[in-house]
Amino acid sequence: MPMKKKRTVAAQAAARGPLPDLPRELLDELVKGPMTPTEVQDLMLAFNKAIIERAMGAEMNIHLGYRPGEAKPPEQANERNGASGKTIITDRGPVRVDLPRDRDGSFEPILIPKHERRFTGFDERIIAMYARGMSVREIQGFLAESYGTEVSPDFISSVTDEVMAEAIAWQSRPLEAMYPVVFFDALRVKIRTDGVVSNKAVYLALGIQADGQRDVLGLWIEQTEGAKFWLKVFNELKTRGVQDILIAVVDGLKGLAEAINTAYPKTAVQTCIVHLIRNSLDYAGWKDRKVVAQALRPIYAASSEQEAEMALQDFAQGQWGAKYPTIVQAWQRAWEYVIPFFVFPPQIRRVIYTTNAIESLNMQLRKIIKTRGHFPNDEAAIKLLWLALRNVLNKSVRAAFDWKSAMNQFAIMFGERFTQARG
Repeated sequence: MPMKKKRTVAAQAAARGPLPDLPRELLDELVKGPMTPTEVQDLMLAFNKAIIERAMGAEMNIHLGYRPGEAKPPEQANERNGASGKTIITDRGPVRVDLPRDRDGSFEPILIPKHERRFTGFDERIIAMYARGMSVREIQGFLAESYGTEVSPDFISSVTDEVMAEAIAWQSRPLEAMYPVVFFDALRVKIRTDGVVSNKAVYLALGIQADGQRDVLGLWIEQTEGAKFWLKVFNELKTRGVQDILIAVVDGLKGLAEAINTAYPKTAVQTCIVHLIRNSLDYAGWKDRKVVAQALRPIYAASSEQEAEMALQDFAQGQWGAKYPTIVQAWQRAWEYVIPFFVFPPQIRRVIYTTNAIESLNMQLRKIIKTRGHFPNDEAAIKLLWLALRNVLNKSVRAAFDWKSAMNQFAIMFGERFTQARG
C-alpha cells in the first residue's frame, strides 16, 4: 500500500466533487426559520427515507421495464406487488422505509440488497471506529448514545469481518519487480491460541520503490521466527512479482539474513545502525550513555570498512570498551551486517541508516492496539492491524531523506539492477 499524502478536510471535500443543488422552493418549504439540532436530525432522516424510497422505486422501474401507471411490456407477467416496511440503519439513526416488491420476487435491489438493513456509510463508520482501536462493546455504546441505534456485538463483528476479503486481496496483490530498499521490523501482540494467550510477532516489510514512494509489502503473524519462516515470506514476495531487493535493512531478526541469501543472493543485508547503537547503550549505565554514544560515533561515521574496524578497536581498547565489554561484543557479533554500510555513499547511507520509517508505523499501530487485552485469534489481529495500517498510511507523507540524490547513487552503484527495473 503506497503511502498517500495527508489531505485537509477542505481537500477531501473538493475531491468528492460538487454536491447536487437543492431547489430553493423545496428549502423554503422545509426550513421556515431557525431549527434545533433534533429538528435538523429529523429532517435529514426524512430526506434519507424519501430518497431511499424514490431510488428503490427507480430500480424497480428498470427491473420491470415500465413506470407506475404505464402499461406492462407485452408478454410480461411480472408486475408490482405493493411495498413492504423495513427498518434501515443509517449514519443518522434507524429509519422505517417502504420498499417496493414485485409479483414473482425476482427484484434484486442494488441500493439496499435483500436481507440487508444497513445503508451505505453506516458500515464505513463502524469500520473507521474499529480501525482506531475501539472495541466492539465501545462501538456498540457509541452508536446507541450518538444515533439511538441498538446493534449487537455480533452485528458489529460481522461488519468488520467483511474487510478480511480486502485484507487478503491486499496481502496477495502484485508487487514491483525491484525494490531498492526494504525495511523489516516486528511488533508483539497478544493472541489466544488453543485457549492460551501468548505473545506473537507481527512482521512488517516496508519497501522503498524506485521513485521513492513507500509501500508496505505485507504483514505476517508467527509464533517464532527463523530462517524457515522468513524463507516462506520471501517465496511469497517472489510469487507476487518481487525479483530483486537491492538492500534489506534489518534489526537482527533471527534467520532473516540466511533466508534473504537463499531467496535473493545478490541482496545486501544491512543491520540498522540506530538499533545497534540503542542496544549498545542498554549495556551502559544511565549517566554514561551520552558519552558512550559519542565514543561509538567514529565507528559508524567512518568513511571505509578499514577505518571503522580501527575505530571499533580503539573503542574496545579505550575507557568505555574496558568498562562495557558487552558493547564491543555486540558490535563484533553484528559486524558482518554492519560493514556493507561503509560501501555506500552518504546519499544511500542516509536512507538505510535506520529503520525509523517502519518503526514509526509500528509505534502508531501499538497506540491503536494497546487498549486490547488480547485477540481471540490470528484473523482478528490481522483484521484490526490491516484496518489500522490502512488508516495510518493514508495520513503518512514525508520521507526523512533526499530520495532524488539517493536515486542517482543507486543507479551508479547497482547499474542495470536499478535502471532496468525502473523501466
